Amino acid sequence: MAISDSSSAFSPVSGWDDRPRGRVSGLWIYPVKSCAGVSMEAALLTLTGLAHDREWMVVDAQGRFVTQRELAAMALIRPSLNEVALVLTDAAGRQAPLHISLSPDGERLCRRVQVWHDHCDAWDEGEDAAHWLQGVLGQAGLRLVRFPAGQRRVCGMEWTAGVEYPVMFADGFGILVVGQASVDHLNEHLERQGQSAVSIRRFRPNVVLSGMEAHDEDRMGNWRVMLGGGDEAAFACVKPCARCPIPDVDPDTGERGHHVGDAIRRYRADRRLNGAITFGMNVVVNSGAGQTLRVGDAFEGDWVFD
Repeated sequence: MAISDSSSAFSPVSGWDDRPRGRVSGLWIYPVKSCAGVSMEAALLTLTGLAHDREWMVVDAQGRFVTQRELAAMALIRPSLNEVALVLTDAAGRQAPLHISLSPDGERLCRRVQVWHDHCDAWDEGEDAAHWLQGVLGQAGLRLVRFPAGQRRVCGMEWTAGVEYPVMFADGFGILVVGQASVDHLNEHLERQGQSAVSIRRFRPNVVLSGMEAHDEDRMGNWRVMLGGGDEAAFACVKPCARCPIPDVDPDTGERGHHVGDAIRRYRADRRLNGAITFGMNVVVNSGAGQTLRVGDAFEGDWVFD
């Protein structure tokens, strides 16, 4: 079952009505939760979001997830993926790159882990990975874990009309959408306050949409992307993304500030989340798993939220 889409068939013809429409202008995955992102020209769409997004996670000695909220230096761990391995590079140069096989030999240690209030099983990536993380981040007891094949974790169903949508180690939903115009608008605020403009990387989107006005993604419900060969992928925006201090971490230096949070608090209180500060929309996949999203793909949506 999917969240209903009562709109007409996709027809990305500019100007024929007032629906939100434009182009996918960025695709990002974050193979290790809360570490640096990987910019993609094309990404495989799965039921849990973009392939390999938040498939790995750092946990503490108690198995609880660790993020830039606690360790801002995680921003300087730069993952990449090739056909055989996940490669972690320390941008600060404290350790040589770490290679994690995508298909390790032998049995895998299963560890119980926690993401917010959820508890699930995970594969432990071993002692070498643990020592590497502890050396880079300077905290004892850290482990690298991977979301196991066959493991099931679902999004918060209070936001999906009771429909179960699978997710890996993302905070709550498989895809985060941010409009480029929303970040441009924020930068106008920052520049008026004498602050430097910031990159969209601060907001860690999976899909960047261009062609709309600032924060139009707030009001968008069901939307569709035209893929190659005439296929479509269908999505639904289900929950505004409440913001923690991570946008105040500089993704290039790992240093924590406060000017981004200060700016968005002035104008981004969201009544849908009882006044929480939001930026971007959490999204679920209704159809198109197994297809490939590409930068430049056209999208069209429907206005749903007030």
